[in-house]
Amino acid sequence: MTRHDKLVRDRIPEIIERAGRRPAYRVLDGAAFRAALLLKLIEEAQEVCAAGDSERLSEFADLAEVFEAALAACGFTPEDLSRTREARRTERGGFARRIFLESVDG
Repeated sequence: MTRHDKLVRDRIPEIIERAGRRPAYRVLDGAAFRAALLLKLIEEAQEVCAAGDSERLSEFADLAEVFEAALAACGFTPEDLSRTREARRTERGGFARRIFLESVDG
C-alpha cells in the first residue's frame, strides 16, 4: 500500500480502479476541503517550478484548476478576484518591468 494523503482530482479513484487497484479515500467537508486545497496550491506551484519546458503548460493547467477551486471554496468569485487584482496592480504595479529587489538600506 502506498500512502498519498492528498487532495486529488475527482476521477482519480475511478482511474485507479480501472488499473485493477483499490483506492481508499474520503470526501472532505468545507473546512477540511479548503485546507487541502491550500496545500494543493503549494504542491502544484512546486510542480510548475520543477517541470521542464515541455511539461510546464500542463502543470500550469493543474495549478489553475486548483486555484479556481480554492477561490470558490473560500467564497470568492472570479469578479472579486479581477477587481482585487486591478486594485493591487494600480497600487503596487505588475511584473512587466521584471524588477528583482536585492536589498534595502535602513
